[in-house]
Amino acid sequence: MVGWSGSGKTTLLEHLVGALAARGLRINVIKHSHHDVLLEPPHKDSARLRMAGAAEVMLASPFRLAVMRELRGEPEPSLTEHLARLAPADLTVVEGYKWEPIDKLEVFRPSLGKPALYVNDAHIVAVASDAPRPADAPAAVAWLDLNRPQAVLAWLNDRL
Repeated sequence: MVGWSGSGKTTLLEHLVGALAARGLRINVIKHSHHDVLLEPPHKDSARLRMAGAAEVMLASPFRLAVMRELRGEPEPSLTEHLARLAPADLTVVEGYKWEPIDKLEVFRPSLGKPALYVNDAHIVAVASDAPRPADAPAAVAWLDLNRPQAVLAWLNDRL
């Protein structure tokens, strides 16, 4: 799933993941961020250990686990490397990674004043938008109503 910040990607994805998980499917999500993500306050033990030089720290509890890996100047791992680290799932959804040559659903809100991505990305197979389909949109690109997440879910079910 791709789209500009503020377009509603996470809101739509939350609905889709919730509906699919409620059906008993195991869903993984990889969310890319361009920002320096802070997962714990700097004074907590796991952050202190990373700052001391640990390459990876796993924070484990009976409820969840998280692995924090400090890249320390190494290149960002590829999407393929990230996918390999995940547990098996019925579906893995990727939010971001606009540059990857994978099938994508674009969330597009013209009111943001940003250009549509599907115009220049042949890997975008569908657009969920709050605007009507433009006359010049490629016929091969499905046009979905962003305000009807059940319709987007129906499209996704057909793709699966």
